[in-house]
Amino acid sequence: MTAGSIWLIKIILAHLITDFILQPKNWVDQRIAKHFASPLLYLHGVITALLAFAITGFQNWMVAMVILVTHILIDGWKSYRKQTTLYFLMDQLLHLLVLMGCWYAVFLSGEHLIELIKQISVNPLLWKTCTAFVFITTPAGILIGQLTKEWRNKLPEPEGLANAGKWIGILERIIIFIFVLCNQYPAIALLVAAKGIIRFNEKDRQEIKTEYLVIGTLMSICVAIVAAQLVK
Repeated sequence: MTAGSIWLIKIILAHLITDFILQPKNWVDQRIAKHFASPLLYLHGVITALLAFAITGFQNWMVAMVILVTHILIDGWKSYRKQTTLYFLMDQLLHLLVLMGCWYAVFLSGEHLIELIKQISVNPLLWKTCTAFVFITTPAGILIGQLTKEWRNKLPEPEGLANAGKWIGILERIIIFIFVLCNQYPAIALLVAAKGIIRFNEKDRQEIKTEYLVIGTLMSICVAIVAAQLVK
């Protein structure tokens, strides 16, 4: 692992510690209430910058200043937004982009970026994996939904069950996809067994619902395994 990679990991670690461990809930509440008038907003920014500066060996003070200013601006901006999952993810993505930008400025150059883009553009394994990964998410879910429509339409409140199953199926396929790529087939068996135990313990088991869930699960597993095998 290169020095640049270690440095990037360190500043991400500093961000995780300060944003999630060293930031009490009452600090967040005050920021939401007072926005940029909250002194705790600036204190949090200072702590974030200082820890990043310290954990990287007290080097690159300009990076610490960039983190200080951008962290305050991003958190202040988020305080005006609704406290939803979307804005939470946007907030964290912006922080991550700042850290990646600092890492690029310190360790890379335009030539490195061009070379990286060239390597990515001609890497067949990367493109095969990305294509398969995208397929096993929503496209595979729609396909499985169409194939199981006959059973789903016979259920009471089928849309609610389908919506929950959509996200369960996506996560299930992603996990199995990764397990197959890593040759961890016993882990797949453990996952399927655990899901079967949960389903068996449901109090409202119905024959048609059980058929729908079993068929959908088996299709989901097969799609993930086949996609991973094609990549391999």
